[in-house]
Amino acid sequence: MKHYKSLLLLFSCALILNSCFEDQDDNIQFSNLEVQDFVWKGMNIFYLYKEEISDLADDRFGSDQAYTEYLQSFDSPESLFESLLFQPNIIDRFSLITSDYIALQQALTGTSLSSGIRFFGFENPSNPSEFILVTYLVAKNSPAETSGIQRGDFFNQIDGISLTADNVNTLLASDSFTLHYADYLDNGTPEISDDDFESNGNTVAITKSLFTENPVNTSSIIDVDGENVGYLLYRGFRADFVDELNSAFGDFAANNVQHLVLDLRYNGGGRVDVAQALGSMITGQFTGDTFSKLVYNETLQNNNATFPFVNDFNSIALDKVYVLTTEQTASASELIINSLRPYIEVVQIGTNTAGKTQASITIYDSPEFTNTTNVNPNHTYAMQPLVANSINVNDDAVPNSGITPNIPLSESVYSLGTFGDVNEPLLAAAIADIQGLGRIGNSNIDFEYVKTILGQQPFEKELFIEQSTVQLNK
Repeated sequence: MKHYKSLLLLFSCALILNSCFEDQDDNIQFSNLEVQDFVWKGMNIFYLYKEEISDLADDRFGSDQAYTEYLQSFDSPESLFESLLFQPNIIDRFSLITSDYIALQQALTGTSLSSGIRFFGFENPSNPSEFILVTYLVAKNSPAETSGIQRGDFFNQIDGISLTADNVNTLLASDSFTLHYADYLDNGTPEISDDDFESNGNTVAITKSLFTENPVNTSSIIDVDGENVGYLLYRGFRADFVDELNSAFGDFAANNVQHLVLDLRYNGGGRVDVAQALGSMITGQFTGDTFSKLVYNETLQNNNATFPFVNDFNSIALDKVYVLTTEQTASASELIINSLRPYIEVVQIGTNTAGKTQASITIYDSPEFTNTTNVNPNHTYAMQPLVANSINVNDDAVPNSGITPNIPLSESVYSLGTFGDVNEPLLAAAIADIQGLGRIGNSNIDFEYVKTILGQQPFEKELFIEQSTVQLNK
């Protein structure tokens, strides 16, 4: 058993006591104000963009009465929180507040009440008022996997009700529902405008369950012209499954893989230290060098942290890696691309990533803010504000517009393919490049349609810092 101690944020009691109104809680009598007091204090201490928000200045209030009147001017904790965000539709697109921190904790560990299905939703070309669902992902050990649902399956009804853009979310929100399969008809023409979908009479009943998704969804080794190519579909940077991730790289190392295709298309992120672990598994030749860094607000500069490459994992010492991406590739997934590029060649295939370079931490209404010890029993609010910028060894952050691929290639709902299959379009593009056959790509999607991502769980696009130790069985 080896112990990998992550470099995590430790906030001192002295720092907490430097908040402007140490005894303000004694003056807050109403439940909403009690929560709002917690919101302001937590943001005043930790928020990455504190210096940009005048209402978060340490000298903002001249008296307890002025502070209380300020809190009273907001009708809810949420409205106060939202007022403190810096350019929320441009810069800070990811800070959040929740009234149920237990659900937040579960979501951040991959546990949720879910069917395990992720859908794309789009208009039927022949009947734009009809909405079609196509499965793009089925979580391991989920109700959907047990029911035999596969990537690329089409559905046009739920519980016998034809789908529309207006009713689909309501119907999917039920704890139990029946999906009606549909057949895709191209009508024998290359045009998409006359394509259609019709029910084929088959159905599948789904009941959501509380389960923890294994983020190591698919791991395989592919023979390409006598060379071994490792393929890994990885869904989330979660500490509870680092052993499974390390085991996959153990297989890659044992089979002497010469190439790696890392599929992060639907990976919304997770823990910084697990990204550090994955970066170290892919390489192995840079132990001790800086993998990534975290930079905090001006008052928390003493907590800036460096995450080096480490040697506690199975590694394959590659000098090149292929990464598959979509707009759902976010946070820790983007950290992998950004932090590896100064050291090895990263060939990105797909579409631009989400553009989230900031890390967050869960803030509770407790004396130390960063844990639930002696948490306020009067409410269950918590916050997940952005607290640090993630940058690589060259101090480069992920652009707000996302990371642009080397090989632009969009997914089509009509030809999603099977994960790990050599004919799946994005994997096929990586294999073609490995074979030296030229780069196969397209800069535009193959048709215009209204597409919505459905079935995602809250908090999926997160890069977060947590005080813990990752333990590995090797």
